[in-house]
Amino acid sequence: MIYIFMPFIAWVTAGGIKFAINFFRFGRQAKKMIGYGGFPSTHTTIMSSVVFLTGFKEGFCTPLFSLGLGALLILIIDAHGLRRKVGEQAKILNTIQKKQVLRERMGHSWLEICGGLVLGGLLACGAEVLTGGF
Repeated sequence: MIYIFMPFIAWVTAGGIKFAINFFRFGRQAKKMIGYGGFPSTHTTIMSSVVFLTGFKEGFCTPLFSLGLGALLILIIDAHGLRRKVGEQAKILNTIQKKQVLRERMGHSWLEICGGLVLGGLLACGAEVLTGGF
């Protein structure tokens, strides 16, 4: 059952940390900051928690872990590359047009991605300890 609950635990944990950081930095504007981007990367936290948990439970030299790692790397490439470029384009379009404001904060920096990896690893480690591993 831990494989089913882990993504939800990771989502709530990363989202809560991200909101707390934004609230500390921006006050009541933090509610408007909810969305893509920010520290830690929620997508990376969710995926890495399941991948690391798979490694702990099934082994790090298994085909299942390798498949998860491949999917995690694709997610990281997307978070840093593609979605970040979409945000840059939104910024340019917002200077040209004033009718509809596009969200400019998209994608993640390497620090935000690393934060998601560390948080996902810690959550998986905690789940492993709580379920009798190690």
